[in-house]
Amino acid sequence: MSFGSYTDGLRSTTTGFFQKYGLAFVMVASYFGSGSVFIASQAGVQFGYALIWAVVGGSVLGFIGQDMSARLGISGMPLMEFIRYKLGTTGATILAAILTIGCIAWTLELTAAVGMGISILLGGAIGWQPLAVVTGVLAILIGIMDYEGIEQVMTVMMLGLLAIYVAVAGVSSPSLTGIAGGFVPSIPGGSLTLAAAIVGTTALWPNFFLESNLVGEKGWTSVSDLPDVRRDLGLGYLVGGITTIAILVVAAAILRPAGYTNLDTFITPGRALADVLGQWAMYVFLFGTIAAAFNSIIPIMWAPSYLFQHARGRRADPSSREFKLIYAVGVGIGSLSPLVHQFAGLSVIDMIILFPAYNGIISLPIAAVFLFWAVNDRKTMGEHKNSLKLSVVNAVLVLLSIYLAATSLPGFIENLTGGGF
Repeated sequence: MSFGSYTDGLRSTTTGFFQKYGLAFVMVASYFGSGSVFIASQAGVQFGYALIWAVVGGSVLGFIGQDMSARLGISGMPLMEFIRYKLGTTGATILAAILTIGCIAWTLELTAAVGMGISILLGGAIGWQPLAVVTGVLAILIGIMDYEGIEQVMTVMMLGLLAIYVAVAGVSSPSLTGIAGGFVPSIPGGSLTLAAAIVGTTALWPNFFLESNLVGEKGWTSVSDLPDVRRDLGLGYLVGGITTIAILVVAAAILRPAGYTNLDTFITPGRALADVLGQWAMYVFLFGTIAAAFNSIIPIMWAPSYLFQHARGRRADPSSREFKLIYAVGVGIGSLSPLVHQFAGLSVIDMIILFPAYNGIISLPIAAVFLFWAVNDRKTMGEHKNSLKLSVVNAVLVLLSIYLAATSLPGFIENLTGGGF
């Protein structure tokens, strides 16, 4: 086979793949950031394999939520448009503002994580604070690119992260019995905040809004496209779930036996891995964390642009100046993580764990309730509204998100007001 024939075949295969897959990888990339890496690591060092079930549960809930969102986008309307019809422009705009606080909180921890990771790789030659601001600027420049290009980049990045973390887990000699036991739900004492953080950063509520808008970008516009949507979601969440579990397994197999019970600094997991596996493991860990964190910023901060434009009854066009302006302002505010560190006394690791937990406790239940309402609204969905069977399955997302929020809130407030973990 000639080189030209080979490249043509590769191009054809790649094009075919992205016709069927890709959107879910953008959604998974949005949740698989520094929060997922460090929350999974923290869960592993504190509770061993016990919270693997929370990763699985979060992935299932994320799939359920995005399936609802996709069906809403295909058969009804984007989620925030539905909210505006039910609450009015003022109510929808207030809700958009409340939800946007969660997006900015995520961006604060993501810019801090990228800045700290790069600072460590540079040997501390530049502090993480200015690098966090630079991260925000780069995210603005990349985030205003066309959707197709971003989808392809994020898909490649997610597959690369899967390979990286599974490889490290494979050489960590984990307990297979412990892993199997971790799939059985249990709540060790003091684990609720971490369980909420895992669910909050996996069943990512901005994706419930984004999926209902972005299905059109893939050309999925009719009910007959739902099998393609679900196949895409299944593959995306499988990759994200396995990657997260691999990180938790590494922490449980290596860091916990080495005596680590808490991640005191950003580099603690990397240093522990270096002690056992060699320096390569630390660099792999840090590179993966930096890439994952930067990946997450862009789709998470797309959400406020859709939220505010739909809340005010406007068409949300990613190529419009207004859409890009809302995105740029949101990312700009999210680049001010050094000020949060200075005035709130929260370390980078505190932000990485607490801010996703905030979203799991506050924003996720709100989004889940409205999404459930929308897919059960006959005026919106017509003949494609939820069946009784789907309503029962979808109700799991709502009830579990509310339960986790209610039970985790006291611990979250204690950690936040007490200066972090």
